[in-house]
This record gives sequence, structure tokens and C-alpha cells, in this order.
Amino acid sequence: MDRKPRGNRSFHFEHWQLISLCLAIYDAIAVNAAFYAALWLRYDCKFWAIPAYYIDALRAFAPVYTVFCLLVFWCCKLYKSIWRFAGAHEMYRAAVATLITLVFQVAGTIFQSRVLGTTAQIPRMPITYYCIGITLQFILTIGMRFSYRIILSFKKPAVAGQRKRVMLIGAGAAGQMILRDLNRSETSGDRVCCIIDDNPNKWNRFMEGVPVVGGRNDIFTNVEKYKIDKIVLAIPSATVEEKRDILGICSETDCELKQVSVMYRQMGQIVDANSIKNVSIEDLLGRAPITINMDEVFEFISGKVILVTGGGGSIGSELCRQIAAHAPKTLIIFDIYENNAYDIQLELRDKYPALDLVTLIGSVRDSRRLEQVFAKYRPELVFHAAAHKHVPLMEDSPCESIKNNVLGTYKTAYAAMTHGCRRFVLISTDKAVNPTNIMGASKRLCEMVVQSFDRRIKAGRADSIPRLSSHAKPVSEVCGDVRTEFVAVRFGNVLGSNGSVVPLFKKQIQKGGPVTVTHPDIIRYFMTVSEAVSLVLQAGVYARGGEIFVLDMGSPMKIDALARNLIKLSGFRPDVDIKVEYTGLRPGEKLYEEKLMAEEGLEKTANDLIYIGHPVDFDSDVFLGRIDELMEAAYSNSEDIRTLVVSLAPTYRPGETR
Repeated sequence: MDRKPRGNRSFHFEHWQLISLCLAIYDAIAVNAAFYAALWLRYDCKFWAIPAYYIDALRAFAPVYTVFCLLVFWCCKLYKSIWRFAGAHEMYRAAVATLITLVFQVAGTIFQSRVLGTTAQIPRMPITYYCIGITLQFILTIGMRFSYRIILSFKKPAVAGQRKRVMLIGAGAAGQMILRDLNRSETSGDRVCCIIDDNPNKWNRFMEGVPVVGGRNDIFTNVEKYKIDKIVLAIPSATVEEKRDILGICSETDCELKQVSVMYRQMGQIVDANSIKNVSIEDLLGRAPITINMDEVFEFISGKVILVTGGGGSIGSELCRQIAAHAPKTLIIFDIYENNAYDIQLELRDKYPALDLVTLIGSVRDSRRLEQVFAKYRPELVFHAAAHKHVPLMEDSPCESIKNNVLGTYKTAYAAMTHGCRRFVLISTDKAVNPTNIMGASKRLCEMVVQSFDRRIKAGRADSIPRLSSHAKPVSEVCGDVRTEFVAVRFGNVLGSNGSVVPLFKKQIQKGGPVTVTHPDIIRYFMTVSEAVSLVLQAGVYARGGEIFVLDMGSPMKIDALARNLIKLSGFRPDVDIKVEYTGLRPGEKLYEEKLMAEEGLEKTANDLIYIGHPVDFDSDVFLGRIDELMEAAYSNSEDIRTLVVSLAPTYRPGETR
């Protein structure tokens, strides 16, 4: 290793070191000037009236006192503080340093008069000398340091054209820190004009010179009064419900919405202007954080071979992420789309290098491929997420929906049953409830498939389940009793999924609009992908076979309101900057989605967000007896496929709008 000779090294001051040197020189002058001024003031501002022995004593003691002061200031870190951010802590250290130097000043001058001289020669300094001198010293030393911050508070933003008028919600500690940080920011032109707080004791008072004008009911009035451009929610301790209510009010304005994200450290809460982030759609939904029993999920997944079909999709990939975090023996990703599968494979290998991960390309329609996969890996748990989900596209290709969704589910379930799988979890949808489109109807048929399988298994008639293909292994070859538990989990729309309207709206906003909504009254239930998947895993724990689990999606949300909120969160005004257009309901689209059929009831589970719907009665023998007919119609691309589906799933009402 080459090293540069010491002689070639050149020393240079860092910027802060240069500042510290200048401060030390200033302090040396200030401490002496303070006590000279103290004598001057003690004798009525008449320099000629000061006795000469006092001047001589001050001159003799000044070098010692100056050196001592600089050492004390250094030990108290007055030369290492960042004074633009100075606060109470810096003030405290400066006060301590001043007190120490005062004690030394008194002791030193007394020692000088009593030991080094005589009382007659050098009398004791007047008491007022100490009082005035130390006061002036504190003012001069600390004043210089805090003056930089004071100057910054009056400094105007560099870019006046970007200046925004801000309403701050929250007159607490976080609000105060945000207010101070915005006021001293050199890069932001934002100015806080008013503060909202629900505590009446703070109304009509001021914080950092900014008025607290009222509570949340006064938001609209003061947005107009102060011509507010941006609203910042600075209540990090607020509950989800409180944030939802406040942000709901704010979203009705045309203001840009922000909120404070708080970082916690061991010594407390850190909040500054960098903590301000955009308000997300998830925040406006106001859903309380979902909690699941992680011990149960870990026990359910740990050490097992798990197969996820459609593992590269939005739901399937999140299933893989959460499963990988719970130490499975082997995780198998099965997907027909190689790019999606490759992406999640790379992600999981990077995050979990010790995970036994298998990524396979194949179709759930291919019984030969399924037979091969199940025979080789023997998965104990199957999460079946592979499906065609896009409603309008499936309306134009109904047979493809039946092939992939219904027959694919059937073939995957049959392979799971004949190869000793213990539990099969179908990912369903609320569109399966009273469906008006072929996609929803196909998912209802998927639910009927798993219910039919479960009924025959519990009746000891698993060997009577049709194989659908000669490639499938007959049940008679299964070793021991068939014990596969078949269940379905039903939920609504998920934010962040491939089929969600949110990515579409964001793209339309980026292009400058218009944002297209099919109908002003259309409503949907929403949940985040991670929330839905965590509940799916929990439902898998509760499964005993035959259940249709229903996830509580909370209150529904108008798609029109969702679109308008996204426009506002992007800093634009709906119908002014970005136009909202209504295109009409698409084929098979309902005005609202239902979570349960009218014939189904609800049974609680240990998780308040997971319910069990009592299955709708249907003749599973008749259904299974006609599955060959359905397959033949689908693979022949029959024009009458919808008529057949109606006869199998009577709740299907094609073309109706509800």
C-alpha cells in the first residue's frame, strides 16, 4: 500500500473550524470588553473617574481570565454547536459556562488583591463590577451566536415565485417544530399563515407569531380567509380515525395536502420539514392498522412446502413476500408470465438468500404440467391466486375466463387432492357475489368447485370426483385417506394491484388529464395488497374445509371521490386543472359490489376482520356432473357459454347493473 510522505501533507481548516477560530477571537475581545464596560458603567460612564488601581488590576488579571474563559467555552462545546439550529440546550451550556467564569472572576480578583498585593494597594472590585460585567459577557457571547439564527428567521426565500401559504393542523410539539423548521428553511418558500387545533384553550393565541384560529370545523373558513395553498397535518400521535376525519375535511378544499411522518429514536421524537410527506389514498381510506396473530401464521407456514399459483401477480407476489418471511421449507412460485415470475424471484433471492425458492413457469390449464409439479415437490399448502381478473376484457373473451379461472382451479385443486396437499386456499373476489359479469361468475364457479370437493371428501366420496383429463392421477392411487381442506377467501378491490384504478388515474394525471370515471355513483370496497394478503394467511390458519372466508373491507368509497382526491393530492384542482370525465358503465360492471350474498350469513372468527359466510345451497353432484359439459363448451369457444354458466350459477345475472 502506497503512502504519501508526511512532508507532503498540507493542513487546512474546515469551514466549521474557521468559524470556531473567529468565535474564539471574538470571545477573547468580548469578555474583556464586558468588564471594562462594567467599570465604565459603575462610574457613571466617566472613564476619567475610574481609579487607576482598578484599571491596573483589570489589565493584570485579563490575560489569565481570557485564557480561562476560552478553555471553559471549549469544554462546554460552545465552539462545536451548529448555531443556526441553536435552542434551549445551547442556551443552558452557555449559562453554565458563564457561571463558571463568574466564580473564577470573583475568586481570581480576590486572590489578586489579598495575596499578590495589599488591600490598600489593590482594593477588592466593587460588587456592581461583577454583576454588570458577567451580564454583559453573557449578552455579548450568546448574542453573537444566536444572532445568526435570528437573521435567518427574517431572510426571504430564494424563490419567491414558489411561495405557498400554509395552514398547519396541530399546535402541539410536532407542529411547533415543523413551524420553526419551515420558517428557517432556505430552500422552501412556504409560509405558515394560520394554525388549526381542536383544543379550545389554544384558540385566539399565537405560536411563533402565527395565530391559532380554531378547530377542524373552522378549516373551510380560514382556507378562504388566509388564501391557503397547502395544508400540513402535524399530529403524528393522532389515531387513524382522527386523521381520516381531518383529512376528509381537508380533501374537500382545493389545497395541496401533506402530513408529518415521524421518526422515533431512543431519546425521543425527531420531527422537521423533511418529515413532511404526501397524503396517500391509504390515509384517506382511514383504515386502522390490521393486526394478525403472527405466532399462528408462523406455525402455519414454517417448515412447509408451499405453492403459490399466479405467484408473479399483484396478489400472488405479495403472498410470496409474506410467506418467505415466515420460514417455509420450500416456496414454489408458479406462473405463466415469465417476466412477473422473474421479478419476484430476484426480489426474494436478494432478501432471503437462505430460502429454498423454486420458480416454475406453467399454466393452471395444463394438467400434465400440474401433475409433474405436484408429483415432484409435494406441496402441503396451496394458495391459488392464478386468475383472469379484468372485467371488460373477460366480457369480450368469456370462454377464456372459464378455461383459466374455473377449469384451471378445478385442475389445480384435483392435483392438490391427489398428491396429499393438506390445505388449498382459493383467492376469490366480491365480484363473485350476485355477479353481473363473466369474470365474477367464473369466480363464483371457482368457489363452487372447492365447496364441491370439500363435500365429497368429507362424505368419503373423493374417488367420485371427475378427473377432467386422462393426465390427472386417479384418486384411487392416493395413499391413505384424502384429507385436503378446501376453502376460499373473498375480498374486494386492493390498492396497488394490477387491476386497480389508482395506477390508471395517476397515469392520466401525469398526462394532464382527463381522468376517466365510468359513473359518478359507482362505489367499491378497498384494501391495501399487504392488508388483504395478511388476512388471507390468517384465514388459512382458521380453515377447516368448506368455508368461504369474507374479509371486512370497511366502508365503501366512491370511485369519483377517489379520482378527485388523487387529483388534489397531486397538487391540482379537479375540473379546473385536471378534468374528470364520465365514460359510462362498462359491460358487466356494477354500480356497487357486495361482500356477501343475501342467502349467506356471517360467522365471526378470532379476527374481527375475518368472517365466515355460510355456503349457499347448491347440488354439488349436479354441478360436478356437468363440469365436462362446461369444459367442452369453453374449449370449443361456444357462443352460448353464458347460458350454460347461468344454469350452473343461478346468481349470475349477465348484463344487469346494480
